[in-house]
Amino acid sequence: MAISTESFGRTADGRPVERYRLTNRNGLQAAVITYGGIITELHAPDRQGDSGDIVLGFDSLAPYLGRHPYFGALIGRFANRIAGGRFTLDGITYTLGTNQPPNHLHGGFHGFDKLLWQATVRDDGDEPALALRYHSPDGQEGYPGTVEVLVVYTLTAQNELRIVYEATTDRATIVNLTQHSYFNLAGHGDILGHQVQIFADTYLPVDDTLIPLGAAAAVAGNAFDLRQPQLLATSVARPELAAYGGYDHCFVLNGAGIKHAAHIAEASSGRTLDVYTTEPGLQLFTGQGIEQLHLPTAKRRPGIERYAGLCLEAQRFPDAPNRPDYPSTVLRPGDIYRQTTIYRFGVQ
Repeated sequence: MAISTESFGRTADGRPVERYRLTNRNGLQAAVITYGGIITELHAPDRQGDSGDIVLGFDSLAPYLGRHPYFGALIGRFANRIAGGRFTLDGITYTLGTNQPPNHLHGGFHGFDKLLWQATVRDDGDEPALALRYHSPDGQEGYPGTVEVLVVYTLTAQNELRIVYEATTDRATIVNLTQHSYFNLAGHGDILGHQVQIFADTYLPVDDTLIPLGAAAAVAGNAFDLRQPQLLATSVARPELAAYGGYDHCFVLNGAGIKHAAHIAEASSGRTLDVYTTEPGLQLFTGQGIEQLHLPTAKRRPGIERYAGLCLEAQRFPDAPNRPDYPSTVLRPGDIYRQTTIYRFGVQ
């Protein structure tokens, strides 16, 4: 059990970026940088007991400062999409940046993924923890209210990465936070050999810009039925996904409180990943389209190919500020936004 710190470079305006490396007593290890709260490495054992890095990312800061698909980052103020970059709250209409035209995505042009967080090491007994804080001023990226955000990463003795989020505001606003790591349990190649199971009876159908059409629909009888483990190679080839190239959809999770959201398994390594969350939705993204970014050399890879990793983003529903029938994302003064998501690693 240990936490070490090292320099990870400087931002374009010269501010230092630190990397914290957390290791639990079982050897589970996470490396987190203060820029974007990004998880740059996550090492978990395979069935032979050999540890390997199972998230996509870069070896140095420079590529993170450029264009990339939110590798490992904390997302806010609002994860996922807001239609047209507009929402109305208490009779006032707010306009946000449309960084994925025609919509607003993942907090805008300079969301939480592109900002420096203040880090504090926490002494939680034998479970190393890192607390990250950010002060988001009123009007940042068009959002109302000054918001104070706290995110705590903890590696538990049960080989879990536990993420606890809190936020407060001085003015009514919207908040929807998530973590955007791309997992590849094999540590290399693509994720088409992964078995995916999501505990959801319904999902949110979307239009061609990935904005929900409205009410949730049953998963039964289509490509979104992942209630039993499905091989991704087979699932992403289903005709219902032809227009999207894979999954980039929000599943409406069964149950309440901390619920079992997903189970992922990879046969060659034996690694498994289980997701538990307080959130009502889980966005599954299978990495289609990232090859079009022509990203620079990444860890262990000459580049990033299609389906190189999958994201399991626990969150409220996309476009919720414009959908009164969806779980609310409104945060008001005196209230506290809270979320807990757990990624549990194992072998089979």
